[in-house]
Amino acid sequence: MKILDFISQPWPWYVSGVMIAFIMFLLLFEGKNFGMSANLRTMCSMGGAGKIADFFQFDWKSQRWNLIVVIGAIIGGFIASNFLTPDQSIELNSKTTAALKEMGFANPGKSYVPEEIFAMERFLTLKGFLILLVGGFLVGFGARYAGGCTSGHAISGLSDLQIPSLIAVVGFFIGGLIMTHFLLPIIF
Repeated sequence: MKILDFISQPWPWYVSGVMIAFIMFLLLFEGKNFGMSANLRTMCSMGGAGKIADFFQFDWKSQRWNLIVVIGAIIGGFIASNFLTPDQSIELNSKTTAALKEMGFANPGKSYVPEEIFAMERFLTLKGFLILLVGGFLVGFGARYAGGCTSGHAISGLSDLQIPSLIAVVGFFIGGLIMTHFLLPIIF
């Protein structure tokens, strides 16, 4: 098997899970927590948001390692999307495909992100703009209210056996189910 064939396929849980556990061990050993919302807070603070909101007034230089995570996520996502993913289509259950077509999605499963939501011309419509605005507000409010984002609570908080993180993760999943089964059909 060629190396490119190996890395372009999803890795088995026993490889990727061990890698995540190893990174979490290193972060816990160093007394650091993982989460993307903390990284974005660092970027906002670095950009001067502390002049507008007290939440961003902290020593961002002590959190510079967060910026490495953001840069790594951007570079890793770019490499995976452009060089390691031979086919952007995904296999969906036939019931899911039928339900999405009923909602107006033309080619469900053709790509990871549906063009009906994420195509550039959708962002310029009132409906697309409102979806982004309201969705962004809810994600930002939810991450702040929950004391962290899904990655922070689900990976870092659960690794540290924090009960509030368990409660937050259960809430994230319930919210996702409500959105998928009740709100998404109304929106589309």
